[in-house]
Amino acid sequence: MATYIPPTIDWVRKQVELYESSEGTKGTTLLDSGMPCILVTHNGNKTGGIRKIPLMRVKVDDNYVLVGSMGGQPKNPVWVYNLRADPTVEIRDATAVYNMRAREVTDDEERAGLWEACAAAYPPYNDYQAKTTRKIPVFLAEPI
Repeated sequence: MATYIPPTIDWVRKQVELYESSEGTKGTTLLDSGMPCILVTHNGNKTGGIRKIPLMRVKVDDNYVLVGSMGGQPKNPVWVYNLRADPTVEIRDATAVYNMRAREVTDDEERAGLWEACAAAYPPYNDYQAKTTRKIPVFLAEPI
């Protein structure tokens, strides 16, 4: 069985710990911003370890949109490479937990529609895209 590897960034680790230890009754807003977040559990592509990351909650029908924005930094967050290698994820949305498969959205038309939903849920995504030259990866997590 794989070992859980906690996030190295302090605030991320604390957010994950609060979310998990309360079984989704606390820590459901990112950095206490009031903006809802989900917890994405996935496998590390190099370590094989279990990884957990809080992401903004963007729900479209029964699916979740995962945005690799990293605040508009020039590189992708590590979880993007993990999902490309192993798309199986567990999504915790407050007290509900779902087993899902994440696929990277490469079709421009589909991506544009999903990006619109993302920017509506969290407007800074547009600022993040404007700040970087990379095309921010978008994944759609769908029920298995």
